[in-house]
Amino acid sequence: MNKRRISTAIVGLTSLALIATACSGGGSGEGGTSSAGGSSVLTIGMPNGPQTDNSNPFANTSSAMSLGYAFAIYEPLAQVNTVRPSEDPTPWLASEWEWNADYTQLTLTARDGVKWSDGEDFTAEDIAYSFQIRKDNEGLNTFALPFGDITVDGNKVTVSFTSGQFVKQGQILQLFVVPEHVWKDVEDLTTWTNEEPVGTGPYTLKSWTAQAATLTARDDYWGGELGVKELRYSSYNDNNALTNALVSGEAQWGWTFIPDYEKVYIDANPEVNNQWAPTGLGIDTLFLNTETAPFDDVAVRKAVQLVLDREQISELASSGVFPPLTNVAGLPEPAGTDFITAPFQGKDYTVDEAGAKQVLADAGYTLDGTTLKDPEGNAVTFTLTNPTGWSDYLTELQMIADAVKPLGITATVEGQNADAWFTAIAEGDFQASMHWTDGGATPWDTYSNQMDGAQYLPLGERAIWNFGRFKNDEATAALATYANATDEAARTAALETVQQVFVDEVPAIALLGRPAAAQYSTKNFVGWPSDEDPYANPQPTTANASLILTKLKPAS
Repeated sequence: MNKRRISTAIVGLTSLALIATACSGGGSGEGGTSSAGGSSVLTIGMPNGPQTDNSNPFANTSSAMSLGYAFAIYEPLAQVNTVRPSEDPTPWLASEWEWNADYTQLTLTARDGVKWSDGEDFTAEDIAYSFQIRKDNEGLNTFALPFGDITVDGNKVTVSFTSGQFVKQGQILQLFVVPEHVWKDVEDLTTWTNEEPVGTGPYTLKSWTAQAATLTARDDYWGGELGVKELRYSSYNDNNALTNALVSGEAQWGWTFIPDYEKVYIDANPEVNNQWAPTGLGIDTLFLNTETAPFDDVAVRKAVQLVLDREQISELASSGVFPPLTNVAGLPEPAGTDFITAPFQGKDYTVDEAGAKQVLADAGYTLDGTTLKDPEGNAVTFTLTNPTGWSDYLTELQMIADAVKPLGITATVEGQNADAWFTAIAEGDFQASMHWTDGGATPWDTYSNQMDGAQYLPLGERAIWNFGRFKNDEATAALATYANATDEAARTAALETVQQVFVDEVPAIALLGRPAAAQYSTKNFVGWPSDEDPYANPQPTTANASLILTKLKPAS
């Protein structure tokens, strides 16, 4: 049996870690003040424009999810550190849990002493209900979990699944819980605006406008006293507006892409301004349509990969925020280091123009002057596409186009309307395009998104992943084995097979790690996750927000 338990000693340590003193730091003039003259308000900014009055945590477009305050109100079963995916999750609303050997059954114990913000007791029935409504409503089941029976016995909830969930255990433990006594009478859970949200989290909604939501700290929070007394979630019109607010100190926590962030943001106030961008297992990858020329030939895929300078792409397109992938297994490090199998440890990408030309020559390609011709005599060309407003991706595409010129390949960069692009990449109506992958607690999502035959759909049908329509029976079987294996040896062997196919067949070209980046100020509050203490994803719009908010304390 695979167990994750928390001892009495650890419970005590966890409770102590959650308690932050209410002492105030020095004066700031930012927001409200405490009796000692320091700020008691933390302003969180997002560049999402005017909001609608909707605090439904199941609606991705709701104000609560767009700005992130849902995660200060609703809490997960466990805190999963996606920037250090090999770490054990931290018990939260579930004080302990246990998986069976094949990960088809999860038993959770509801934490004692937790109350909903309306004073009602939190119980195992609330956990069971939160699973049940996801089972009963496809629109709420965002991870497409194959639920079986869900039962309650005292303070324990047992959830069954019709297939092994080893690769989704992190997503399952991060699911938030809602109060049955509030939600059970709602007619349509997907459209309910939930304007007076009730949660177990450290904060409650005090007021709401189209520009900002204000939350206040609970004095009866199960995790102890909170160092930040008030949260103001402000919605700025665009990236520039949020950047200005972060630079001036008007906002002290948020995330927006800031070109040349060190000069623009850090240097504006280097004593307190910080940006942390840790990389989990998600990546940015160049999807290649493997069912249309020229990328239906692995020789072209290999050749293009060999001429791409990932370090240069990272620096010029993202100011170094999105780190270059170095290992040929295509996983970010250090998050992915433990998942790189023995044959590929220490094997890194290198730029090799001569090697690329040799790969093409060996496959029957020839140069006609400065034009590369395929074995049938056709000029090799392709088009790279992404949405017009996505400047970092378009810069990357232009660098790729420039890199293949010495091979005799003409590549053209075209911007598209975002809606048209989403449709085109899903239906396979493209040749090459940058896109991200999911992360997760294992590399399964990263690889499955790029190369899983189980997610294959014919051209013209809307795929959710595997946009390049890559098919390899060995890789597909290995991904299934990895997801369902009951022992580590079988998973390692399956992962080695997946990585071998990834290296040999180049189903997509992995370029950059996709970090969970955030900007934050230590002027008024300290305790943020950082390189020195990488305890959580730093973004305010993730389930880890409730953990971060319990760690913050005044910077006195």
